Amino acid sequence: MKVMRKIIEIDEERCDGCGECVPACAEGAIEVVDGKARVVAEKYCDGLGACMGDCPNDALRIVEREAEDFDEEAVEVYLKEKEKNSEKTLPVAGCPSSQIQTFIPTGVKDGGPSNLSHWPVQIHLIQPHAPFLKGADLLVAADCTTVAYANFHQDYLKGKVVMMGCPKFDDVEAYIQKFTDIFKTAEIKSITVLIMEVPCCSGLPMMIERAMGTAKKEIPMKTLVISTRGEVLKNNEKPLGNLQAIG
Repeated sequence: MKVMRKIIEIDEERCDGCGECVPACAEGAIEVVDGKARVVAEKYCDGLGACMGDCPNDALRIVEREAEDFDEEAVEVYLKEKEKNSEKTLPVAGCPSSQIQTFIPTGVKDGGPSNLSHWPVQIHLIQPHAPFLKGADLLVAADCTTVAYANFHQDYLKGKVVMMGCPKFDDVEAYIQKFTDIFKTAEIKSITVLIMEVPCCSGLPMMIERAMGTAKKEIPMKTLVISTRGEVLKNNEKPLGNLQAIG
């Protein structure tokens, strides 16, 4: 039954899909779908606005309009079903890369082999306001390094937030803008860049340096070069310098 009441409204133009509002909604009424936060059903939203303070883009607001009445019993059933499904399947959106997730790496929790602590991992899918970026030690890895270097998880991924991509096939300017936005907002502590020995990979650390200059940030960075046979060829640590913005 529809009634006149208060309910959350999401401005899709302001929303960047960071997902920070999702855990703030105790009723589970908000999910990130197709890169945008959405109210999954009116009856799950109590209209109190607990999620609003967690939005970095001011994309959420409370409006008063005709909407389906809040149903506390339906919320309880929905949350139980959601919890049960999360143990068996991927998130509602399907692929893990379409929804922000953070979790305890199995390598830390129970001796498992994985040190991955979040989704997504692809550079072009990660939003600058993703919560796992805040104060992170960043590992920026060219896609092929994870295949070439056998101990990628143990030697490089442990304790770091990873961003992966291919500087040959992806959009260079989009990468630079993405890193610029991240450096402006996330207070990154350090950067490790892992690239292959092939020429096309050499552009990745240069893109990151350009982004630091544009963001006017000085972040300790080191670059490691991996051979096509999986050996570490070079370990260059770049000292902090006077980075200049590049127009």
